[in-house]
Amino acid sequence: MIWHVLIVGILLPQTLAHPGFFTSIGQMTDLIHTEKDLVTSLKDYIKAEEDKLEQIKKWAEKLDRLTSTATKDPEGFVGHPVNAFKLMKRLNTEWSELENLVLKDMSDGFISNLTIQRQYFPNDEDQVGAAKALLRLQDTYNLDTDTISKGNLPGVKHKSFLTAEDCFELGKVAYTEADYYHTELWMGQALRQLDEGEVATVDKVSVLDYLSYAVYQQGDLDKALLLTRKLLELDPEHQRANGNLKYFEYIMTKEKDTNKSASDDQSDQKSTLRKKGISMDYLPERQKYEMLCRGEGIKMTPRRQKKLFCRYHDGNRNPKFILAPAKQEDEWDKPRIIRFHDIISDAEIEIVKDLAKPRLSRATVHDPETGKLTTAQYRVSKSAWLSGYENPVVSRINTRIQDLTGLDVSTAEELQVANYGVGGQYEPHFDFARKDEPDAFKELGTGNRIATWLFYMSDVSAGGATVFPEVGASVWPKKGTAVFWYNLFASGEGDYSTRHAACPVLVGNKWVSNKWLHERGQEFRRPCTLSELE
Repeated sequence: MIWHVLIVGILLPQTLAHPGFFTSIGQMTDLIHTEKDLVTSLKDYIKAEEDKLEQIKKWAEKLDRLTSTATKDPEGFVGHPVNAFKLMKRLNTEWSELENLVLKDMSDGFISNLTIQRQYFPNDEDQVGAAKALLRLQDTYNLDTDTISKGNLPGVKHKSFLTAEDCFELGKVAYTEADYYHTELWMGQALRQLDEGEVATVDKVSVLDYLSYAVYQQGDLDKALLLTRKLLELDPEHQRANGNLKYFEYIMTKEKDTNKSASDDQSDQKSTLRKKGISMDYLPERQKYEMLCRGEGIKMTPRRQKKLFCRYHDGNRNPKFILAPAKQEDEWDKPRIIRFHDIISDAEIEIVKDLAKPRLSRATVHDPETGKLTTAQYRVSKSAWLSGYENPVVSRINTRIQDLTGLDVSTAEELQVANYGVGGQYEPHFDFARKDEPDAFKELGTGNRIATWLFYMSDVSAGGATVFPEVGASVWPKKGTAVFWYNLFASGEGDYSTRHAACPVLVGNKWVSNKWLHERGQEFRRPCTLSELE
């Protein structure tokens, strides 16, 4: 008997696992290849099972024909000595072999492969992080749940949709965070898709259970009561719903009472319920910031626009740029933001990305209380630092920045390469240290961050702008370009109008690299002035 042997190769990733997959689209692409390999392995397992069943089927068909003939004349059949011998052989040997074939587990190779790969899979933090990113994109870009669920996003190449179960999971993530606004939106979307006849593993009872409570928490008692009754129509024995129904009806009775004490009770009750809508958070300029991300920012007056120009820049007669000057474009006047076009080649970009990818780790921020670096929800990306001595391309880029800005890069920080994840963003912040952060760059010993140089190393299909909420400027990513601005006035005082943010990436993959230049070494390159605001 021929046995089909399943051979499944061990799939080893090229790099070790990186926590926080959701914070870097670049590293998430590795998961696509991992999943593809696992699908191939799964198909090999299915083929092995099919071959096994085919052998069993052939055996069964052969014996079916044989036993059909034998049962018509048992004595005559076994009276033939060959038939008698083969009957003994089949029952003593071949049925045991068939038993072994039936019991043979063809999944060993696939399960072994899956077990090895699982240690490199995303974890619960990644799944929750990706879910929160969708909620963030929903708010920032004013998207309704149906638009997201149907995958109708701008600039998409590969349209995808959310199932009712997916919507249910998004609602549960919001519920866990006590975000009842988004819980209602996504549980409502799940319910609509179920009502439209979508077949799903989640049922309407589970959805209504979350939905009714989320609505109640936002103060809509009438709707909560209606949803609870709808739930009980589907499952009259639902213990929690029956309890909630009695409680809601009790509150409704109190609200209808006209005496003063009942009115006071009503006021007390209402005070415990949340106001419907997005909850307030720590970011005072969120509305302006999100408007800028959507391209709805303050429009510059024609008079100011006339003062913005495009020009060729030779780096103050730098020999490298006399024959091939750099192309400059004024993006904004105050603060002055300049974009350099075609300033980094595709080949250089790929080298920088290849150097950075193996070291990408979750981007951190300075904690003003502890002075230490820590991760934060308002910065969702991964970054790596590249030194000039590592690769001639990095050194050449550093020199280029010095030649075009006229600033000394020997005291600058290393080149920081960043890749943004699902809904990747960096909410409004300052690059320079304020007066209440005197020790922010003390260890470097090079003073404050005088200026920022930002390379855009990819185009972004939708979202991902760099915005300046204080002045209403939006700078959109364009591969091969860079923007430059001063964070400090010539006097050394911080320019608070440079407060900026990286908007969430709606669709696409955003790669950037930063060079933060410091005060030391610029004393004669950018002399100090006597006026604080110059």
